[in-house]
Amino acid sequence: MAVMAVVSAAGLLVDDRVLAGSAIWFKPFKFAVSFIVYALALAWMLTLVTRGRRVGWWAGTVVALSSLGEMVIITGQVIRGKRSHFNHATPFDETLFSAMAVTVVVLWTGTLVIAVLLMRARTADRAAARAIRSGVLLALVGAGFGFLMTQPTPGQRAAGDLDTADVIGAHSVGVPDGGPSMPLTGWSTTGGDLRIPHFVGMHALQLLPLFLLALVALAPRFPRLRDPQVRLRLVLVASGAYAAVVALVTWQALRGQPLIHPDGATLVAAALIVAATAVFGYGALRSTAVPQKADSDSASEFADKELVA
Repeated sequence: MAVMAVVSAAGLLVDDRVLAGSAIWFKPFKFAVSFIVYALALAWMLTLVTRGRRVGWWAGTVVALSSLGEMVIITGQVIRGKRSHFNHATPFDETLFSAMAVTVVVLWTGTLVIAVLLMRARTADRAAARAIRSGVLLALVGAGFGFLMTQPTPGQRAAGDLDTADVIGAHSVGVPDGGPSMPLTGWSTTGGDLRIPHFVGMHALQLLPLFLLALVALAPRFPRLRDPQVRLRLVLVASGAYAAVVALVTWQALRGQPLIHPDGATLVAAALIVAATAVFGYGALRSTAVPQKADSDSASEFADKELVA
């Protein structure tokens, strides 16, 4: 994936073709970078599995191979100048898209197996265990939003003749794919976009453990964070807030609303999430006693191990 990120970046510079309103090499570049982050996080988490390590090895291998298969199809279609997603124009294109659907299911299943193994793993630090488990579960939810994109849109259903349509499915809601979009992400600025909850959910896999590592790194300077119970409560708050954000951006996308143009209902819901997070975060920081030096030493030791990992 690192090699493909470089190749795709070069493609963006030398190939000026545009497909569905976007530079043709932009999709493989985004997928390569996303897979790099996703695979590194899963690889680290597999080192924490205490039971079923061989099963975990096979699950990780399945995730890697299915990711590779999907990237091969995406890149091959770019070379041909064809859409990789939602393409039913010819039997060959439809077969490739069906194969991609299989790779996604296999990847999701492999990640689910890893999630089950992590649920059963014995992790000394409860906050770490919660951050990892919440991250994997939310990543599974985020990946699952990809299945929504493969369904015919209301416009496609109204047009009829789905058996002969060239394109079935879309990531945009309420507007056609390929319209005005945000820079870098390519998310729609005129309608809803299911790629947003897909992205936000999948990257809980990295962000929640990183949040805990930040708490551990700050523990030497802030005595309250040396308490394992305080860190656990803060991770629980962060996990709940992250899940609420995933639900919010999903609700916003399904209503055909652009991320950068929220209506009053979306703003109220966002304000409630921020307020609830602040209240529960404040409550989590209220410790009954300043932790002893042993707790500080434990926090420092955990920080050393996790940062090295």
